[in-house]
Amino acid sequence: GLGLALVTDIRRDLPRLGTRKLYFLLLPRLGEYASQLGRDALFAWLAGHGLLIRRRKRRVVTTQTCPILLRRPNLLEQLVITRAEQVWVSDITYVRLLTGWAYLSLITDLYSHKIVGACLHPDLSVRGTLTALHQALTMRIQPQRPLIHHSDRGLQYAARDYVGLLESHGVALSMTQRGDPYENAAAERVNGILKDEFGLGGTLLGFPQADELVQRAVRAYNELRPHSSCDFLTPSQAHQQEGPLVRRWKNYYQPAATLASP
Repeated sequence: GLGLALVTDIRRDLPRLGTRKLYFLLLPRLGEYASQLGRDALFAWLAGHGLLIRRRKRRVVTTQTCPILLRRPNLLEQLVITRAEQVWVSDITYVRLLTGWAYLSLITDLYSHKIVGACLHPDLSVRGTLTALHQALTMRIQPQRPLIHHSDRGLQYAARDYVGLLESHGVALSMTQRGDPYENAAAERVNGILKDEFGLGGTLLGFPQADELVQRAVRAYNELRPHSSCDFLTPSQAHQQEGPLVRRWKNYYQPAATLASP
């Protein structure tokens, strides 16, 4: 029927999109039938058709910690995020291949959650992270405004070439202090979304296929997927905004805030 066709159309580009975001995208397409569809009813309908998404949980360690003398302070504590290009968060995640592993370096804007730099590389050398950083710096909209680069304490982020490129562009460096993934939660979350919803969590045939899938996934994530930390704007839409964005996700472990938080 109509519902199945619409869900199939949306999941062609967003194959593992969760139910809440799927509901948000379905409403304007349903026209006069929108009032007949509640979110709980959509959950039940998807379950009845075997279309609910099950989350995958797998983790491979990709962080080789840098020496203590090269570490930087965490500049994000108590910082209020109000605009794009205020803070970038960076991380490296693995992609499984039939022949081994590849490593995806990502740089994400903390305000808009837009991926501004991405590079898949066959090893964990600094070349992959440098390529992602060059890409992000080239895409800047307002390079004169202050910017913080936040990462874990991985060796790649303390490498001379990487630090030098950031400093040459006037970007302040910030690092996690305890090795706790919650100190870089936004970057970790993007990794999970790309794997859970865009096919990067499976085993891919080889590096060329994986690289092509990464590029498609980043485009779809930035341009098509509504983000619950950005009032259900896509990251590219949120990147054009300024000021607080309404948070649409629920935190069951502490009182919900009105505004998106880091």
